[in-house]
Amino acid sequence: MRILVTNDDGIHSPGLTALAEALAALGEVWVVAPDRERTAVAHAVTLHKPLRVHRLAPRTFSVNGTPVDCVNLALLKVMPKPPAVVVSGINKGVNLGDDVLYSGTVSAAMEGTILGIPSIAVSQEGRDSFRFSVGAEYAARVVRLVLAHGLPEETLLNVNVPNRPQRSIKGVRVTCLSRRRFDNPIIEKLDPHGRKYYWIAGTRISWSRSRDADHEAIEEGRVSITPIRLDSTDHAVLDRFRAWVPMIQAKPADPKKRVRAAAGRKG
Repeated sequence: MRILVTNDDGIHSPGLTALAEALAALGEVWVVAPDRERTAVAHAVTLHKPLRVHRLAPRTFSVNGTPVDCVNLALLKVMPKPPAVVVSGINKGVNLGDDVLYSGTVSAAMEGTILGIPSIAVSQEGRDSFRFSVGAEYAARVVRLVLAHGLPEETLLNVNVPNRPQRSIKGVRVTCLSRRRFDNPIIEKLDPHGRKYYWIAGTRISWSRSRDADHEAIEEGRVSITPIRLDSTDHAVLDRFRAWVPMIQAKPADPKKRVRAAAGRKG
């Protein structure tokens, strides 16, 4: 039973190490991760420079690319056979709501799903310190179930673990993605030469989508597990936009004909 472990915080992240150690009890762990931090690179793929893979230890490799590059290389070039599961993490900080659109951690799991492998993203709440041992324990529990029962086609799991000791975790909730609101998301400053520069930052001020939302689970001290589908089509509104098709397909009237018709009416 092979397990691929990757992340976006880099090959030397303690979260990656904790995850790999916890999953070693479940199968043969392979680690293929970026050679440096690649936070918030989303689903970026490296197309304009060569990728290099460096073997650091048995079944442990670094790549000078993105998390998605790592999954592709691991599955198609590095590993002798495809893994039974791809696990990405443990990320430094939660990936809740809209974060999944930017997260390299989640994108690595998404790439595994695209390639047909059951995949899980794991993130640990925290700021300056992280309880990776707690996150690794819950990751192992989820992976054990996925190995036994699989996942629906085109569905990955996004797991977020609160920053609490194991004994203080209040339970587990299956959740949906929330929405976040930021105050001053772009900060403008001046450099010593008086030129403007910008930081994309800001402070989260509110959440929406409160029913079964992932942020609520974390605030309650619960582990959040969110199933995410690759198909992001809004199927509920397809018929609404199908009504637009005849109007879009209709050939626009010739402007010259409209002018001549107007002149004829005046005459």
